[in-house]
Amino acid sequence: MAGYDARVADVEASLARAFRMLQVQLEAVDRKIDGEVGAVRGELAALLEEKRLELEGQLKRLDARADDLSDALGALKRMEFLRKDEFDKFWNEVKESLGSGPGTEVDLDQVRALAREITMGEIEKHAADGIGRVDYAVASAGGKVVRHSDAYDAGKRGGFFSSLLSGDTAASPKKILQPSFGEPGQCFPLQGSSGFVEIKLRKGIVPDAITLEHVSKDVAYDMSTAPKDCRVSGWYQEAHNEAYSGHAASAKMYVLTEFTYDLDKKNVQTFDITAPDVGIINMVRLDFTSNHGSSALTCLYRIRVHGHEPVSPGMSVSQS
Repeated sequence: MAGYDARVADVEASLARAFRMLQVQLEAVDRKIDGEVGAVRGELAALLEEKRLELEGQLKRLDARADDLSDALGALKRMEFLRKDEFDKFWNEVKESLGSGPGTEVDLDQVRALAREITMGEIEKHAADGIGRVDYAVASAGGKVVRHSDAYDAGKRGGFFSSLLSGDTAASPKKILQPSFGEPGQCFPLQGSSGFVEIKLRKGIVPDAITLEHVSKDVAYDMSTAPKDCRVSGWYQEAHNEAYSGHAASAKMYVLTEFTYDLDKKNVQTFDITAPDVGIINMVRLDFTSNHGSSALTCLYRIRVHGHEPVSPGMSVSQS
């Protein structure tokens, strides 16, 4: 019995060892399976994420194309296409301008010649003064500066502006009523960051806009001298009081408009007259209360006054 018990104990020990080995092998297999499943799961997740991002990019591109298509359709809707009757009317006017009758054929060369003539006319009109609008303050037609705040004396102060504004005509107020041709320094410098100029127009007009020009920032040495906040006033000065000592000598000034000269826009900026019911004026005063940073001086390159000649010359601002 003792020997039998010993053999049973050996069998039990052997079975226990075999069970433990089997358990270890099963755990190793489980870990291997978990690792492989985890790798497959990670690869699948990465693939799904890649496909998701690709699909998301395609959807974004599709949305962008849809937006472009919507904008294009909107622009197409806003286009003013000629109706057939409008086109026929336009074509008959072209024929009449070419001296052809309604029933005659028009040669393509004739149409080209007419288009060239119209284009050249527009180019000449804009080239004449840059913006294609009549300037009633231009010096060559009789406009003149009659009064202004203290001029900047570049010669006494020396330095950079002395070299920039040197010359016999550098300090002439007439410069602001002449084309500057975009050349830096060809201006009328006024002392400080605020000041004024008063201009007598070539004749009495009903004003509709003011144009203020400075040198382009593309070629300017310093844009801090450009005027910033401005006010334009006007009045009618009777002929017998032209040699006056002040703007209030014979007529009351009326504010025509106020504006800010913006350096981020074009160097030639036109501002509409905002005052209601403006009558005839022949005097204009530009006040600038600030510039774009210079405490020493403010440069005025050109001032233009636009409008139309009145039907009744006897009317004045005070009568408007």
